[in-house]
Amino acid sequence: MIILYGIANCDTVRKARAWLTGQTINHDFYDFKKCGVPADRLLAWINAFGSEKLLNRQGSTWRKLEAAAQSTADSVSSMQALMLANPSLIRRPVVEWGGTGLQITIGFDVQRWSQITSDPALQVLNDGGGNSNTSSNAGRVAGLPAGSCKL
Repeated sequence: MIILYGIANCDTVRKARAWLTGQTINHDFYDFKKCGVPADRLLAWINAFGSEKLLNRQGSTWRKLEAAAQSTADSVSSMQALMLANPSLIRRPVVEWGGTGLQITIGFDVQRWSQITSDPALQVLNDGGGNSNTSSNAGRVAGLPAGSCKL
């Protein structure tokens, strides 16, 4: 199962979702704005990439933060707290290829994604997945009731 985490109205997330759909790759979409950031997943991403790579200091959300809030982003735990409170501070999309174990990427990179999606291990996982590009599934993970945001 492929899970794409992001914000529905983010241009990069829209492009990424459109690319996956265009490649007929089944995936689920988890919307940070509707569901919040899953703390356990955020911690896994920080462990995989580091909080500096995950924290988007270039976006408007960062620029709108008061200087006092920005100055607290000096440790992993404070950056994690900022990202939990302000999901738009997370670089996106974050994609878990094959659910929670196979591979994780940040950002939309067609060349890299093409490499990943050609992996036979991912293709096996992709054969049985649902496609959450329907409005009834947006913002949730497959296998959960519509409107649910629990992972």
